[in-house]
Amino acid sequence: WKFINWKSTKYFSAHSPIIELYILHNKVANKKKKIGGGKLKRAALKEEKARTIAKKLLVEAAQAIPNPLEKFASLKKYNRNDLNVTLEYSKADNLDEDTKVWAFELCKSNMQPAYEESNQGWQAREKRNEMEEEEACYLIAKDASTNKPVAFSHFRFDMDYGDEVLYCYELQLESQYRGKGLGRFMMQVLELMAFSNQMLKVVLTVFKHNKDGMAFFKSCKYEIDETTPEDNDEEEFDYEILSKYNKIKLAEEENEDKKTSL
Repeated sequence: WKFINWKSTKYFSAHSPIIELYILHNKVANKKKKIGGGKLKRAALKEEKARTIAKKLLVEAAQAIPNPLEKFASLKKYNRNDLNVTLEYSKADNLDEDTKVWAFELCKSNMQPAYEESNQGWQAREKRNEMEEEEACYLIAKDASTNKPVAFSHFRFDMDYGDEVLYCYELQLESQYRGKGLGRFMMQVLELMAFSNQMLKVVLTVFKHNKDGMAFFKSCKYEIDETTPEDNDEEEFDYEILSKYNKIKLAEEENEDKKTSL
């Protein structure tokens, strides 16, 4: 059909059977393309929806676990570098008032200057409310000899930009307990709780001007996450989002994507 000279009216009239057949052929072909394209699009949307539901179910399952630290009995103690510390898990609702006050005051002492240097400033009420929300989970380190809390991490199992993650909101240590490996150990425990519950990655946010915090997390092999906002002509961001992936799960997803694309 592509060799027909449509400019010539010498051989074909507007109602030529050949022309009508050609037009009919094109209509059928275009309809098939639309139907085929629509089916593929619907199938892709259906598959993506199923993946999202599966991810949400993983998060909900992790959130429902009474104590995700329980199966890691050997990690409930940290006895190194002159420290003798025990680790406990708790939801925010189950923390006693003294522990809530201590955690907030430690966060304030450690982080208020960094927040005041940031664009958002230090918002005490908002921070306290965030730390006491129902979804908030805590990994708390206590000195074994005094049973007093000395460090904590506020974290959550959550969906973040469509991915199932453990989001580390805070990692705060009393000054005399820093530099002895406890913070690194607590991050490793968070990673184990995340990856054993099929989370894709551990995510956290760090101020760019928090040089010590940035250096610490990067020494723990955290890298800039793809969700980190990029500076532009209209706005500069004073923070970065870092993450560490569950390498086994990431490889499995990449293999599944390859199979789907074949």
